[in-house]
Amino acid sequence: MAHATPTLLVVDDEAAFGQLLAEHLQAAGFQVLQAADGRAALLQVAEHKPDALLIDLHMPGLTGLEVVAQLAREARLPATIVMSAFGGYEVALEAIRLGAADFLSKPFRMAEAELKLRLALAKSGKPAAARQRPAEEAPRQGLFHGMVGTATAMQTLYRQIERVARFGSTVVIQGESGTGKELIARALHDASPRRDRPFVAVNCAAIPQMLLESELFGHTKGAFTDASMDRKGLFEEAHTGTLFLDEIVDLPLLLQVKLLRALQEGEIRRVGANKPTQVDVRVVAASAIGIRDRVRQGLFREDLYYRLAVIELTVPPLRDRREDLPLLVEHFVAKTNQRLGTRIRGVDPAAMARLVAYAWPGNVRELQNVVEQACVMADGELIGARGVQLGRDAPPPEQTGPRRDQSLSIPHAVAETERVLIQTALTQTDGNRTRAAELLGISARNLQYKIKQYGIHMAAPTGRPKT
Repeated sequence: MAHATPTLLVVDDEAAFGQLLAEHLQAAGFQVLQAADGRAALLQVAEHKPDALLIDLHMPGLTGLEVVAQLAREARLPATIVMSAFGGYEVALEAIRLGAADFLSKPFRMAEAELKLRLALAKSGKPAAARQRPAEEAPRQGLFHGMVGTATAMQTLYRQIERVARFGSTVVIQGESGTGKELIARALHDASPRRDRPFVAVNCAAIPQMLLESELFGHTKGAFTDASMDRKGLFEEAHTGTLFLDEIVDLPLLLQVKLLRALQEGEIRRVGANKPTQVDVRVVAASAIGIRDRVRQGLFREDLYYRLAVIELTVPPLRDRREDLPLLVEHFVAKTNQRLGTRIRGVDPAAMARLVAYAWPGNVRELQNVVEQACVMADGELIGARGVQLGRDAPPPEQTGPRRDQSLSIPHAVAETERVLIQTALTQTDGNRTRAAELLGISARNLQYKIKQYGIHMAAPTGRPKT
């Protein structure tokens, strides 16, 4: 039976870790139960029938795998994530074959555990947990107003959005094509006091210039040929809400003057109208091209730029937050399965290695398209390296796949990709672990743990000593 607030059972024989995990997930909106061993877990499942199960594989007495196996046999297995600190991928794979949704390798980020639980609940048809964290803590989530990512750059962006959203200042979002600028504009709206009012988006480059003025500001009957009635523009449609102007640099200079007046005076004038109309609109603009460059070229008004860019937000390209790739891939696989009815369970290590190594000129939008195509074209339940169709500059599959094991799912692909990236970083830094950790974006202590976890052995450096 599903609950309005999903019930989660956390099972771990390490009391301190189990309590830490329970506290985080309770704050994230789950109703959390705890058990310290397998037998207690079975009793909790029988009594409370939880919506989700987060269970350690290696416990004294009845193991996590034995619990999963028994619940699967009895058709009582909820949405389940298994976890292990010992890299027991064969055991984890067996749990997934029995019906577990995913695997977490300790140590893991709390946000990663939360995201995997939400995805598992979504796949099972159970309600996801409602967030109960205060606004200032929202950046710690792996999911944030439709955006996926736990990279440092994204967490910084989330905090900026939460801070800026409370005010009515105009915002300019800068970022390459496909980075999700409209998602950020929607997040600003959804986190603001205007969240229950209209959000209106328009791409200034997609509308012919002769029609753009009417689209933005509206027109009166008879203002031009075919103007058979009065018509509201997008500013009026967005009244009391948010208007998102994408590709603002493509706005003609004459309309830039009219936009500047709308921002300064809070009023617009329909084409053909004699009187202005008062509007209350929060404007968010975006561009994949540097607006300041257009100002220097005389193609964009400097006064309008400064009026728009009260707040500037910059979206990192996907290549600068590669640690988010596994989460994004998993998210898009789940979305594709739900939307198109595909039945993909994971990505093999060779395919994940190709995805991580690619430069992603089209950013998150390109990744989503690649994942959807791979899901549709896959022969089985796993996406292989040859099913990942990348741009012409990408190396062929046989040059990027470190292994050809086709029986592993996303968690194992993530582990294999981590191993490859760590080996690559150590090679590039001539074995200098401090510099390798900097390249990988992790602490030196975490790198040391992972080197031991994956059994990575490096040859003696040719120059600098290891640190």
